[in-house]
Amino acid sequence: MATLEKAVVKGLAEDKGLYMPEQINKLPQSFFDNIEHLSFQEIAYNVAYAFFGDDVELDALKKIVYDTLAFDCPVVPVSDDIYTLELFHGPTLAFKDVGARFMARLLQYFLKKEGNGSEVNVLVATSGDTGSAVANGFLGVDGIKVYVLYPKGKVSPIQECQFTTLGKNITAIEVDGVFDDCQALVKAAFMDEELNKHMKLTSANSINVARFLPQAFYYFYAYAQMKKQGKADQMVMCVPSGNFGNICAALFGHAMGLPIKRFVAANNANDIFYNYLQTGEYRPQPSKATLANAMDVGDPSNFARIYDLYKGDHKAITSLISGATYSDDQIRQTMRQCFAETKYVLDPHGACGYQALKDLLQPGEVGVFCETAHPAKFKEKVDDILQTDIEIPQRLQEFMKGTKQSISMSKEFADFKKFLLSL
Repeated sequence: MATLEKAVVKGLAEDKGLYMPEQINKLPQSFFDNIEHLSFQEIAYNVAYAFFGDDVELDALKKIVYDTLAFDCPVVPVSDDIYTLELFHGPTLAFKDVGARFMARLLQYFLKKEGNGSEVNVLVATSGDTGSAVANGFLGVDGIKVYVLYPKGKVSPIQECQFTTLGKNITAIEVDGVFDDCQALVKAAFMDEELNKHMKLTSANSINVARFLPQAFYYFYAYAQMKKQGKADQMVMCVPSGNFGNICAALFGHAMGLPIKRFVAANNANDIFYNYLQTGEYRPQPSKATLANAMDVGDPSNFARIYDLYKGDHKAITSLISGATYSDDQIRQTMRQCFAETKYVLDPHGACGYQALKDLLQPGEVGVFCETAHPAKFKEKVDDILQTDIEIPQRLQEFMKGTKQSISMSKEFADFKKFLLSL
């Protein structure tokens, strides 16, 4: 049993498990009856109040929500029965912006509430977009230092620029390994008694409740936009999935009463969850490097939360969630075909979501897939596949002007621990 404050500040529980809400509050039917008339910020505040209202002063919670959501995430038609929820309109043009910005402000709220001037060190492992979202969400926030661990040579150049060029309270650590190695270093640090006596540690990965839960805002807003068009009754939501924080947030929304018919988890070649759906057995594997690098996760942390949410009932999980998995060649083919038929430019992650709906959507259903990052973040890959020259948005261009600052690190915990103890 822990308070929200402890779960946010600590990140990971003492027993190495993930924090879960003791209960999930249902939103009233009146909220869903009128949801299409509410702004993104109004919808998010109602959802945030149901999640956090007993633990955060309401005025402070409203300010956190409204400061976090200073942008829109439109639902855009791609074909007759498939739409995309464009989650790349935040500061780093990726879906994790909301969770990162929300967590930074909530963590700062709790630190000020404590009033002891203590400094918190945020450790975050990234396979691509998490690092940039967290680094920019926490940039310049008093009392918080951020250490972004990323796999050497396995994130796109633009992604790398977004967290290695910032300086100030952001430190980038280039790990000679894969994402799973970065995540293992972070988890090991939390469990190390000597380190925790030396410094206050927390995580901004989706293992932290304050990072993944706010991503539920997206799904309520997507439902509102589809309801406004009269297309929400048979709505299927498809989420490209890596560490499963995003779809986990969507499932929490469903548990709060969000009337989405069912969900599809779209994977790249890292098909651990897909195999679980087919067999009922969860077997982590070493992650495989793919075109959709932000989904290159071989042991997704948030599977544990999904498993707990449905009390380990495989039948309950498979009745609500379907899976799909795609190779790099299939991803390339989907991107080319979608562009040829619709002129919509998919990034490799969104391509998995789009193709999953094409393959699994049933008659009468309308599908919405998450386009999780702007395709320009993967410009080299997208241009090569589509034979295009996509324009790089101004915000991304500014990151590219900076100078890379990073610390090289092995994947051995002893080396990472020595570095942290030297701080």
